[in-house]
Amino acid sequence: QVQLVESGGGLVQGGGSLRLSCAASGRAFSNYVMGWFRQAPGKEREFVAAIVWSGGSTYYTDSVKGRFTISRDNAKNTVYLQMNSLKPEDTAVYYCAADRGASIISTSPRVYDLWGQGTQVTVSS
Repeated sequence: QVQLVESGGGLVQGGGSLRLSCAASGRAFSNYVMGWFRQAPGKEREFVAAIVWSGGSTYYTDSVKGRFTISRDNAKNTVYLQMNSLKPEDTAVYYCAADRGASIISTSPRVYDLWGQGTQVTVSS
């Protein structure tokens, strides 16, 4: 049974940085896409960034381009989200997710079939 476990959330002042981690435990799988999503209170879950595990291609939503960086560590089976220049509007619960068997990035949360428990990110003004 594969599980995704996020860590690294917290409270930070505007302009600050945080790095989120998502470790996959259990049986490894081959082709997949790892994504980060976020959900603010009263809002729908939205796509943030994703990476194709095998090739390393990445994609970001416009609002985080130039500020967030997604990366992965093959040896640790871990994906990271480095978040810089954080803004209050980045406040949300952040989730990592896996689209197993995929080689193309989708921004729809419906196609991701494995999710972590989420980690809270709060950015103060």
